[in-house]
Amino acid sequence: MRILTSIWMVMLVAILLLGVRYTDSKYVKILRYKTWDAYQQIQPRQDHSDMVTVVNITEKDIEKYGQWPWPRHVMAMLHAQLGELKPALVNYNILFAEPDRMSGKNYLDTMPMDKEMREQLEKVLLDTDQMFAYMIDRTGNVILMQSVKDTASVELPSTTPILEKGNAKPWLWLYEGIVSPIPKFSAATKGLGVNVTAPEPDGVVRKMPMLIRVNGKIYPSQILENVRIINQSKRIKVVAGPNGVEEVLVKKDAGVPVNHNAEMYIHYTHPDNILEVSAGDVMSGEVPMERLQNRIVVVGLDAAGLSYLKDTPFQLMTDQQITAQALDMLVAGRYLVRPVNADFNEIITLALIGLLLILILPRQGVVWAIPTLILSAGGVMAASWYGYAKQGFLIDASFPVLFIAVVWSHSVYNNFVTQNRLRQQIKKQFEHYLAPAMVKKLQKDPSLLKLGGETRIMTFMFSDIRGFTPISEKYKGNPEGLTKLINRFLTRMTDIIIKNGGTIDKFMGDCIMAFWNAPIDDPEHEENAVQAAIEMQEELKLLNAELTKENLPNINIGIGINTGEALVGNMGSNQRFDYSVIGDAVNLASRLESSSKTLGKTLIIGEDTVKAAKLNYDFDYVDKITVKGKTEEIKVYTVKS
Repeated sequence: MRILTSIWMVMLVAILLLGVRYTDSKYVKILRYKTWDAYQQIQPRQDHSDMVTVVNITEKDIEKYGQWPWPRHVMAMLHAQLGELKPALVNYNILFAEPDRMSGKNYLDTMPMDKEMREQLEKVLLDTDQMFAYMIDRTGNVILMQSVKDTASVELPSTTPILEKGNAKPWLWLYEGIVSPIPKFSAATKGLGVNVTAPEPDGVVRKMPMLIRVNGKIYPSQILENVRIINQSKRIKVVAGPNGVEEVLVKKDAGVPVNHNAEMYIHYTHPDNILEVSAGDVMSGEVPMERLQNRIVVVGLDAAGLSYLKDTPFQLMTDQQITAQALDMLVAGRYLVRPVNADFNEIITLALIGLLLILILPRQGVVWAIPTLILSAGGVMAASWYGYAKQGFLIDASFPVLFIAVVWSHSVYNNFVTQNRLRQQIKKQFEHYLAPAMVKKLQKDPSLLKLGGETRIMTFMFSDIRGFTPISEKYKGNPEGLTKLINRFLTRMTDIIIKNGGTIDKFMGDCIMAFWNAPIDDPEHEENAVQAAIEMQEELKLLNAELTKENLPNINIGIGINTGEALVGNMGSNQRFDYSVIGDAVNLASRLESSSKTLGKTLIIGEDTVKAAKLNYDFDYVDKITVKGKTEEIKVYTVKS
């Protein structure tokens, strides 16, 4: 038990917890991510751009225009209508990886278009894929999506050159293969990017990789392509250092905020802040121009059974809704950023907090331990929340709070066990020698008891039965009766000493040794010792009256009291010790008790005690005596009867 409640065990637990944080298992990550999810739920992103619109292909649209996948002439018609509304960019969160099953059929008559467009279309070999590709090329503001797969594929060229400074590839998510739109569409589009979310241990979408790796080639994300095109850049630059990816730029002063794995955290706004319309309404001309003009449009599937819903900190969302959230965040400029070397800095900070707690808590009582917990855990939570709400920094508060709670609990429990052990030790040591109220006072505040020894001015009393030998001879055949008699006497005398604040040092046969002003301070120790001696004599008279009625021998005593300096504390060996006193003043009190018989007085008091107590008692001078071990004469007194 002592090992489990030692400070070294607390340090070991703290080190183990730091090791758990360093390994950063999925459970630690989930705890951290759930905390950040709660932040977004409490205070979602307030600033939204009003520059992003989602166009959903709904169930009603499927019923009207046929089952999915739509023939490409329908997609061409949708895109033509989108072009009429003059969006800034059109993102298709739809993978056009295969030729149209309706290819080769002439649908010109079914499509709304002007004369010039019809004449241009009639000049080319008409098929539905060609029609859609033509519409993509004509508007010139389309970004198509690529996807990834778990099986190897032929590496496809990226539409965007990527300049790599440092070795970024080891830090990027690696996929076996990539799936791109058919060549007709890839050639016609202005941008081509991967639409994939970062794998999370609990499946919640919080991050999107801006760059991924397929074997030895780097591919940009669809989001990053939007940033590149908006900034009119022809290339992407990725900067990597020893700790991972540091920057992803499309221009010298333009890029996206990423972590060391080139992932961008999504700062979600409330879903109601992102405008959504249906593809059917667009094609029927029911969507006002201001809802799409100069906006970034994201087209995707919303029909039941066709769209794949993903969990987010808010609710289930479709791919196009998540893409729209990310784009809106970038346009609004309210990012979420995980500071560089955040994990390292958090672990170091955690170690320092743990060390401070381990050093401070054992020196504090429970009253101060609780404010320490509130200050440390609350400070971490406040710093984390402030970083999120004011700076957009993601600082982990979950594991630090858990760490602080465990270290605090262990330390406080150790304090409790130690204090309880000390209280039990005090009770065991003093319950038979001090008044119960004094024992409780010591238990409540063990600091009153300075274990190990200290020098202080105290008052000492020795009391012994006179003529004990004749009494014992009368009980020669009845030792049990003698024991009862002595215990009867000692109990009544002890009660008086304890009642007057004295501490019973020991019983030596029929002799009582007691002292005042330890272990608890007693500013009136001289008066209390004299008062105890007076009451002892009065109590002895009552006891003797009882003994006379019982035909038992009476008891006479001698009492010696002296005041002086002595060493008080735990005396003895490592195996056995007692709380006791040693010193010349103690020996003198014993000598005064011995001299009481020759001086013919029951109570003999030293001069130092008399000087301190003379205002409360009338003392009679008895004589000057020389005691054993002393060369000078000592004035002794007694109390007037």
